[in-house]
Amino acid sequence: MAKKSKGDRVQVILECTEMKDSGLPGTSRYITTKNKKNTPERLELKKYNPILKRMTIHKEIK
Repeated sequence: MAKKSKGDRVQVILECTEMKDSGLPGTSRYITTKNKKNTPERLELKKYNPILKRMTIHKEIK
């Protein structure tokens, strides 16, 4: 029996926006899923950045 598909859910990568401006090496990235039908625009979430050791805004990249 075939496995059912997840529908409109797609995997997206979130990358820290403040990391590029800090000048420190490395990047903070998270992988998550979103429903493309309900949220067609790019995601923007507050996540923990272990390099900067604080909560920062992470935006969806292509």
